[in-house]
Amino acid sequence: MEIKADNFIEEIVIKDLESGKVNYVQTRQPPEPSGYLHIGHVRNIMLNYGIAKKFNGVCNLRFDDTNPDKEKQEFVDAIKDDVHWLGYEFANVYYATDYFQQNYEIALKLIKEGKAYVCDLSPEELSRTRGTLTEAGTNSPYRTRTVEENLELFDKMKNGEFEQGTKCLRAKIDMASPNMNMRDPVIYRIQYNSHQRIGRTWNIYPSYDFSHPLDDALEGVTHSICGLEFEDHRPLYNWVVDNSGIENHPRQVEYSNLQIKDVVIGKRHIKRFVNEGKISGFDDPRVYTVRGLKRRGVLPESLLEFSKEASVSKTTTVCEMSFFEHFVRDGLNKVAKRVMAVLNPLKLVIENYSENQEEDIILEDFPQNETTTSRTYKFGKELFIEKEDFLKEPIPKFHRLFVGAKVRLKGAYIIECTHFDQDENGNVTCVYATYDKDTKSGTDCGVKVKGTIHWLNQKYAKKVEVRLLENLTLVAEKDANGDFMFNPNSLQVLESAYVESTVDYKPEERYQFIRNGYYCLDKDTTAEKLIFNRTVTLKETKKV
Repeated sequence: MEIKADNFIEEIVIKDLESGKVNYVQTRQPPEPSGYLHIGHVRNIMLNYGIAKKFNGVCNLRFDDTNPDKEKQEFVDAIKDDVHWLGYEFANVYYATDYFQQNYEIALKLIKEGKAYVCDLSPEELSRTRGTLTEAGTNSPYRTRTVEENLELFDKMKNGEFEQGTKCLRAKIDMASPNMNMRDPVIYRIQYNSHQRIGRTWNIYPSYDFSHPLDDALEGVTHSICGLEFEDHRPLYNWVVDNSGIENHPRQVEYSNLQIKDVVIGKRHIKRFVNEGKISGFDDPRVYTVRGLKRRGVLPESLLEFSKEASVSKTTTVCEMSFFEHFVRDGLNKVAKRVMAVLNPLKLVIENYSENQEEDIILEDFPQNETTTSRTYKFGKELFIEKEDFLKEPIPKFHRLFVGAKVRLKGAYIIECTHFDQDENGNVTCVYATYDKDTKSGTDCGVKVKGTIHWLNQKYAKKVEVRLLENLTLVAEKDANGDFMFNPNSLQVLESAYVESTVDYKPEERYQFIRNGYYCLDKDTTAEKLIFNRTVTLKETKKV
């Protein structure tokens, strides 16, 4: 069966298979376990795992754990969980540290071939000698060391005989190269910090630009799919593999980064907000990490569909928030159970309904589907409605409640507002209405009204907390350091909202609060207190 390409990377894979350049497909997901995955990583996951699956290949999860200063086991565990949550399964789990011995042996090979040398320049001196985009770099005075001297010094580096930062191993390539990455890059540094996985086993650590291509080649990767920021590193990637002696030569393919306009995903900014106590952590539902989005109630299918439809190209993709929210709503609309909730309650009394009377109202759980279950709710005398559904003085095209107006209560009856109470400050405290007993939903009453509002029976309403989430930062403003400003209105907590008390709310389910938006239970929920996060509002329409 012919496989059709969905993007330019798949076109490259198909051509490589057809030409015989490769006879199988193997990819890898190479995250650094120094933080949580964010929405920009979803595209990398989708491409690496998706392409391997499409071509009956293999995708391994390989942690780039070459920076012990920032890495933690909690990030390793979180990344694994996120991959599974997105619906993918890795064939194997590897670590860059698995290949340290082989990396070291290849470094020795380069030294013996005169392609690497030990350099004594400090990091600051090394930076100054690299040159600029328009001026060539300057050769290190240690570039002419003999092979024997380099082997001896590198062995002492490995044995921990020098202070950190006093020596490094550099590849000997071309200090005049127009690509600054090829100007004798550092491939090994002295590092004495304890590693979260291997402790103090090694005193020298390979650079990412050295270990990554070697690990790809050793592992059998055919296509190294990475972000556009690695395009300028491709010549170095190829040089390392070409000179490694490894037969397998992966092909690096870069794709564009995916961003949402005005959304901050940088670890530095989020960590600052965490340290300042402004957000609860990297899984705060206002943060666009995978874990934050999961806690917010976004479905994994929505993230993948968004990443796919944003297109894969060679130029950075910046999407409007409305584009992202389209896929969030579309996914939730298919699975969300419809329930009634009142976020800003106002008491409504049905004057001509008996105080001791109750009757069953049938509500559909999933009216968006051809087949749906239904539930029974109770209609009564004393109800809750939204404050915004009543006005003391009506405005044009307002088709909800005011004195003399008629509306239908969702699934129940048509009512007519008669009067209202207010306090000494003019705030409405109670609204009164009468109901027409011949207008129950589902009957052909012949009475038409322009507005339908939701409601709750006070006897069958459960008090809950609802958290309304907005953008984490004030995108148009920055502080004196050029950092994004925190949006103090990014979280609004409604502590006196109500939901249907007869519904069994579950953490794994999603809900549409009728006429309001999509919600899910937050992890802070307890048996005594339900807490809902608003995932996204309903599609913006005029309320009339």
